[in-house]
Amino acid sequence: MSLATNAGPFKLVEVELTGLGIEPTRFLHISDIHFAPGQRNKAAFLKELAALKPDIVVNTGDNLGHKDSVSPFLVAIEPLLDFPGVFVNGSNDYRSPKPKNPFSYLSGPSKVTSERNDLDTERMTGEFEGAGWLNLNNQSGSLSVAGNKLDFLGVDDPHENLDDLAALEKMPGFTIGVAHAPYRRVIDGFLELGAALMFAGHTHGGQVCLPGSKAIITNCDLPREHAQGVSAWTLGSQNAYLHVSGGIGASIYSPIRVFCPPSATLLTIS
Repeated sequence: MSLATNAGPFKLVEVELTGLGIEPTRFLHISDIHFAPGQRNKAAFLKELAALKPDIVVNTGDNLGHKDSVSPFLVAIEPLLDFPGVFVNGSNDYRSPKPKNPFSYLSGPSKVTSERNDLDTERMTGEFEGAGWLNLNNQSGSLSVAGNKLDFLGVDDPHENLDDLAALEKMPGFTIGVAHAPYRRVIDGFLELGAALMFAGHTHGGQVCLPGSKAIITNCDLPREHAQGVSAWTLGSQNAYLHVSGGIGASIYSPIRVFCPPSATLLTIS
């Protein structure tokens, strides 16, 4: 569905899952905001998402999209900080984008780089933590949400090889895995640690898709059929749901989306 008209082209996707054995819970999954100064429609969309009053916000990273984006982004996301939340970082939360050929996105996964970190990541994560959001960058934690005790496992951005699954231990309760880039090693690792539900972003849903939102690439080793939305992931006898966000934004140097509108997801377990 779409939200109010002042939200521009952004879409709210609603998904319902059953049979997971927890009390009804509404997860608002946001990812790949790539916020830049002056993006008023994007800020309006974030404000309207807060009006949904989710039980918990799951933020899978790449919030920032410009060297001057931290302050305006924190203003835009402030309404969502009123709710419980968890977050991990993506590479764009550490450094601003650089000009590049937009068609390079179609040539395969973007290159891992060890370039400078020029963004005030600590300020952003400090605001998140100050609002009570769990920092899951190579960490675990628990929250009481909607009558449930939810256990979380998270990693820093796998696309930059910052993930450290060895730092995580199996949790006793209903376990949720959270990562920015859904590389298979991370998804499989979450399953081995008992995750029943997993959230990721990074793919932009394919960004440039064939009709029917069929992804051409995923910018990682995730199979294309899992590029966006909810799907089942199996490892041996273990099964879990994986939700990959289509993403709210894109790089200011590769802003085009084809058959893949920017979106956030309200995932309800009922």
